[in-house]
Order: sequence, then structure tokens, then C-alpha cells
Amino acid sequence: MSKMSFILTILAFMQLISSDKPETIAMLERMLESYECPAILVSVDYEILATNSHYEKQFGSIDIAQKPRCFEISHGYTVPCDQAGEDCPLIAAQQSGHKERVLHIHQTPRGKEHVDVEMLPIHDSNGELAFFVEFLRAIPLVSGQITDKEMVGVSESFNNMLGKITRVGNTDASVLLLGESGTGKELAARAIHMASDRKSHPLVSLECAGLTDSLFESELFGHVKGAFTGAQTNKKGLVEQANGGTLFLDEIGDIPLSMQVKLLRLLESRTFRPVGSTAVKTTDFRLICATHKNLSEMVDDGLFRQDLYYRINVFPITVPSLQQRLNDIPIIAKALLAQISPDHTYRLTNSAISALKKNRYKGNIRELRNLLSRAVILSDNNLIDNDQIAQSLNYDERTPTNNNSAQVKSTNDQIVSLKEYEKKYLESLLINFDGDKNKVAETAGISLRSLYRKLQ
Repeated sequence: MSKMSFILTILAFMQLISSDKPETIAMLERMLESYECPAILVSVDYEILATNSHYEKQFGSIDIAQKPRCFEISHGYTVPCDQAGEDCPLIAAQQSGHKERVLHIHQTPRGKEHVDVEMLPIHDSNGELAFFVEFLRAIPLVSGQITDKEMVGVSESFNNMLGKITRVGNTDASVLLLGESGTGKELAARAIHMASDRKSHPLVSLECAGLTDSLFESELFGHVKGAFTGAQTNKKGLVEQANGGTLFLDEIGDIPLSMQVKLLRLLESRTFRPVGSTAVKTTDFRLICATHKNLSEMVDDGLFRQDLYYRINVFPITVPSLQQRLNDIPIIAKALLAQISPDHTYRLTNSAISALKKNRYKGNIRELRNLLSRAVILSDNNLIDNDQIAQSLNYDERTPTNNNSAQVKSTNDQIVSLKEYEKKYLESLLINFDGDKNKVAETAGISLRSLYRKLQ
């Protein structure tokens, strides 16, 4: 059933709604089933009158007979959202007379989750506001608490970013993610992909930094056997692998100028030729780019093509730095600790959290993860306090010595060799990941070859 058909059918039963007959509520529930997302019917007094099966599957069943109110179920509030310091989509839709949309953090069976709320006002034949249809879509890969999801946060800057992700997610618009290194731009790209109609198709990523012209072209477009020395087989390029899905170009500001024109041609025509081939292929993908550089300044300096800049900068989203979301540090830290040591539960004291908030993170979340990894190694039990955080911070204060061996001094005046600490850190990760060197290398942020060298 279309949305318009649903509304017209609802209007025909307006008089029955006020009678609160069980068969009427059952009929309204069947009408809500026409939607492919969680939906509820809400009265002007905030009462939930009906839900659909998608809502029950995702958020749990509701006893309609108890006349629960939306703010009680979604937030646990005793007053409407606007009286509890949040934007209320019902009030907004009531005042505007048309559909309104907000981002909320709802209580769900899985805990706190970010939910994209869309409120549609329904008027009767006399033009009087009768009730609302509320659509709720949870944002993939995001949570407002410690879960196995990858993006956590509740701060204003974090929610502003998520609001933009939900806006652009279900479109095909190109997105440019801006922000410092280590802020989680790749996770934001994945969230955009999962919010789109392309989520059943692959998200293909390419790290553009450090690629030569020939390597970039081969990675992006693929090559045929014999195209160059070492091309012993045909290789499918990333743009072909991303067909139907999303192509994510990380650090796009590092693409060589000579390759930018080829990328522009791809974006304009959606056609390409593998290296060494004369066959023209087509592809259909959604483009997401990310950079920590100021592309506008690069355009002015002649380092980035202006036409390419405007092609990729359709919908820019700034991913906030950790310094801009200090209030999120407690839940980010707990989530990182769960990743660092999945088999052991570590708890941060209030003094440890306070110390973490006072630090300035040039490396953002990546730096915080390294800091917590050190604290886990230095902790003798499952409690991490201010002492372990202070010692972990001091490991970054490297002091050169006469023999050029980098050493640091901890707060308890113990001299610890950086190489010894590094080896201990890597050996601890090996234990945590049951000897899986691939996971250890990924967690430590080094290559597998570097891991073997450091362990030796």
C-alpha cells in the first residue's frame, strides 16, 4: 500500500478511532504493515495507538491497552521530549503542519540507540489535526552506549554528524568526509553505505596516500595479463568490484594530479578501461571520499583539480575531532577497551576518565586506543586508574640518550626501554588474540611484515 493510500484509508476510519474499539486498533495495525520500516500510530496526546511488526521486531512489543505515551516508551521520560530538553518531532509537526524529522537516542531492547525519527501529521476531513504516523529507523553501526557497534557517542557534535549521515544516506549523492586523521572517517563512510539502498552490495575502499600513478590506475581500473612487468594475470579493478555498491576513496587529496583527470572522467561517464585493455567497461557506484587536507586551498595552489573538487564535494560532512567531543570519551574508552581485550573486562576509575579528558589528542581516537592499550598492559588487575593513564601518557614523552636509544620515564621513576615496551605490548596482543598475527598487526596499526620484525 502506498503512503497516500494509507492516509486516505485512515481518514475513512477517523470516527472509529475515538471509540477505541479493539477491531479498529487491529485494522490500524494492519494498515501500518504497509510500511517497510518500524512505524507507530500516535495520538495528539502522545498515546501510541498501534504499531507494526517491523516496530515490534526491532523495538519490542507494546501493551496498547495501557495507553503508553511515545516519550515514555522511547526515552523513559515522564514528560514530552521538548520538556526534557530534546527536540520533539510531534510538536514540530504540529506547529508546521507537515512532516518533521529529528535524530533521537532511544531506549531499545539492545540499550540506547540512535534513531532517525520521521513524524507525519494526519488531518481529518475538516483540516483538524487528528494524529501522527511516526517512522523510526535505527542508524546502522552506531550506538549511544557500549555495544559491539563501531561508532559510539552522544555529544552534540557527534549527533550533528549523524544527522547529516541519515539525511544523505538513502540518496546517491557523492559525500566528502572532512576531518583530522584518526577521527573515524572510514567508519562514517561505512555508516553512510549501510544507510543506503546499496547496502546489500559491496563497500570497496582504496587508501590513496602513497600510491604512484601506475599503482593507483591499476588498483582503481584493474589490468589485463601482460599489461606491464609482473602482470601475470587479469586483475579486476576496484571500480568494477564496487559496481552496484559504494566506492570509498580515503585521503583523496593525495591522488596524483595526473590521475585526477582519469578519476574525473570515470565520475562523469561511469566508464573505464583496465590498464593494457582497449575494452571500455561501465560501472555504477556511489562515491564517498575522505581527506584531512584543505582541498579548497589545494585548488587555489594548483594541487587539486577544481572540476574534480566540485564533482566530489556534493555533500560535505565534517567528522568531529576527539577534542570536539570530550563528553564522549568515557563511552568511547569503554568500547575501545572491549575491543583491545575482549576476554577481560577493564573498568576506568573516575580519576582515569578525568585524566583522559584533560589530554589533547592529536591522533584522535587512534591515539586514545594506543593510550588504553598501554594502560591495559600496565594494569595488574581489571581496574585502570589515574596512575596507569599517567604512565601511559609518559610513554609518548620520548627523550633521546647518548646511544640514540629512545627511552621514557614513568611517573614512578622507572626507566623503561621503548623497544621493550613495544615487544611487551605486541606479545600481550598475541595472547589476547590467541596468536592471530593478522589481528595483532591490524590492532597495532602496523604491517604483518613489521610485526614479525619487531617480535624477532
